[in-house]
Amino acid sequence: METRKHVAAQRKASGQYNCAQAVATTYADIMGVSEEMAMRMTAAFGTGMGNMEGTCGALIGAGVVTGMVTRDRMEARRRMKTMMQKFEARNGATQCKRLKGIGTGCPLRACNDCVADAAEFVEQAVCPTTADTETK
Repeated sequence: METRKHVAAQRKASGQYNCAQAVATTYADIMGVSEEMAMRMTAAFGTGMGNMEGTCGALIGAGVVTGMVTRDRMEARRRMKTMMQKFEARNGATQCKRLKGIGTGCPLRACNDCVADAAEFVEQAVCPTTADTETK
């Protein structure tokens, strides 16, 4: 599978998807659900968890994909931890409010880029052949 991170970012940029939806719908087929179901599963995660107070919505979408594909609670948690560590190392935070620069006036990363990053990391977590293709 070729990387779909650009598809996810384009979905976010369209204004029709929140960050979690942009990631989850991009991988609905590998989760075994319809895009409509993926949209509904992640509808509450626009502006991250708790309306910017918690985890970035793109990471939540990546977690939904990982859980659905992995189907193993402990393995999904392990992979999610790795994704969050990579995301934070690249972007400086995992909390939506901090990424958007709320309170500091200094955004760390644009939402479309957060979506692309989360998609890249979910591909590495659940589609290793994609990650191999991406790095070549």
